[in-house]
Amino acid sequence: MVEVGPTTITQDRLKPGGKTFSIAVGVGVVGLLLTAVGYAVGGADRPSILAGYLVAFAYWLGIAIAASIWNAIFHAAAARWMTVFRRVFESMGAAIPIFILLFLPIALGMPVLFPWVNPSNRMSHEQLHLLQHKALWLNVPGFLLRAAVYFAIWVVVNQLLRGWSLRQDREGGLEPTRRMRRYGSGALPFLGLSITFAAFDWLMSVDPFWFSTIFGAYYFTGSFLSCIALLTVITVLTRHEQRLFGGLVTRHHTHNLGKLMLAFTAFWTYIAFSQFMLIWIANIPEEASWYVVRMKGGWQSVGIFLIVTHFIIPFFTLLSRGLKFNPRGLAFVAVWILVVHWVDLNWLVFPALHPEGFYFHWTAITSMLGVGGFAIAFARWRAAGHFTLPVKDPYLADSLRYQQA
Repeated sequence: MVEVGPTTITQDRLKPGGKTFSIAVGVGVVGLLLTAVGYAVGGADRPSILAGYLVAFAYWLGIAIAASIWNAIFHAAAARWMTVFRRVFESMGAAIPIFILLFLPIALGMPVLFPWVNPSNRMSHEQLHLLQHKALWLNVPGFLLRAAVYFAIWVVVNQLLRGWSLRQDREGGLEPTRRMRRYGSGALPFLGLSITFAAFDWLMSVDPFWFSTIFGAYYFTGSFLSCIALLTVITVLTRHEQRLFGGLVTRHHTHNLGKLMLAFTAFWTYIAFSQFMLIWIANIPEEASWYVVRMKGGWQSVGIFLIVTHFIIPFFTLLSRGLKFNPRGLAFVAVWILVVHWVDLNWLVFPALHPEGFYFHWTAITSMLGVGGFAIAFARWRAAGHFTLPVKDPYLADSLRYQQA
């Protein structure tokens, strides 16, 4: 029993192991083993197999980083309504250390995945000159050093915010809240810049002859949206568990999650259109070529699919006030967004390897299951032994009583 303001709630600490952890570990092991087998026998398909792994890595890591950024944003804004969700954001971000280990296949496969590591004789003189010009940034030691810096920022920020949150569970008081607000505000520039440059390094440099300053914003906007979508799914799945956070989430909270999904669906579309419009109007060959490849063959169909499924359908669906008050319906839209985000990341990466037309390899699915399984299992393992709510946060009572104005 935990006292929250004038009321008393019943909360259990999350037990180690459990069904979710076991399933996630099993899926992760099987997924990565199948991916490894596919790579071992893949032959000429190895660059595509590794690209599918890169997409899975960027997908799940992007959600974990976005959770840390959301947590920092809410601390900086002194938002009270989201206190009921805070521990879930912290647990998502707590999965980041496992991605250091999951980054090893990308680091070892750099010569296969990134053309700038070993330039080919088939490249034109202009392309080789461009790679030489970019070598100050696109070089193996710099790539690995920057990756280490990115992970250090993400791990330290999440550990600081989560550490003070868990300390507040034990000791209570306002000092942890003050520190979290201070750390959250100070960490936002580092989090925003690091995820942006990580997108440049890990995704955009698969095609080293193309560049866009908006690309980083495109990536983290999709990750922000998917993070809220995943939070919505977790909330709905636990809404009947009165001893977990989901049992205390009201329809007013889920309505806010729906509004955030609507807002970032629109923002993702704005970023995507801005990038396309600026590049297409300028009509500079080395920039426009990226879209030329994606506007022919099977990739054009994928682009049209994304316009319809990543913007039109979720945007107009989420305009419904009634849907945002309907947990099951909102969870369906959230799952839709999570699936489409994966398609979007594939559309970003694979045309660089297969400009001739649409390509798909079965290991793209096993990579998603493998990386996702280990990420979920690691987050669940780190959450064990702790409450799913910040039970001694001074503003938890306000969050539980939250209603739309």
